[in-house]
Amino acid sequence: MSRRLDHAVGLLERSLVGTRTVLGLVEPGDLGRATPCAAWDLAALLGHVDDSLGAYLEASQGALRLVPALPPAAAAYDAPAGRLRVRVGTLLGAWAGAAERELDRVGLDGPAGLAADLLVSTAALEVAVHGWDVARSLGAPSAQQEAAATVLPPALAQALLPVARRTVAAGRTEGLFAGPLPARPGDGPVEVLLGLLGRPGRQR
Repeated sequence: MSRRLDHAVGLLERSLVGTRTVLGLVEPGDLGRATPCAAWDLAALLGHVDDSLGAYLEASQGALRLVPALPPAAAAYDAPAGRLRVRVGTLLGAWAGAAERELDRVGLDGPAGLAADLLVSTAALEVAVHGWDVARSLGAPSAQQEAAATVLPPALAQALLPVARRTVAAGRTEGLFAGPLPARPGDGPVEVLLGLLGRPGRQR
């Protein structure tokens, strides 16, 4: 078994647990809510996460889809949170199997491919942060804070910080992330991580 990939799969598992819990709180009437991703309501955000998880699932078989799938039709948003809760379990099982097969690299254009452990660590980062986005879109502020803490506890944020520092700059050049927010005195790993991704972890 690849030790680096096995570690990354463990990080993915930690990210999926809280996000799956928060997805269970989403009701059909929530889909029009605003999210920290200014251009997306909750339905659009869930559609994006669904597409990303599909790509990460495909990558567990050794191939990576470079061109995103077309956005799902509006009817596909009827129960997106429930569908995603099923998919996150499938994703974890697929990558646990890839670790057992000692998958080392995932195919891209060119001969080298992408290191599998980096890809899975990036998936863990995306799952956790978008889970935080979902949590912040739900309910009253107190409920948002409780849900967000479930998705992104400090220990998980600390573990994801090296992943973010390694990957976010490249994503920002492609317009995938907002500009970083500077850390402030008293910020913990959650605030620092979210700031790297252009999200205020606490009121500014």
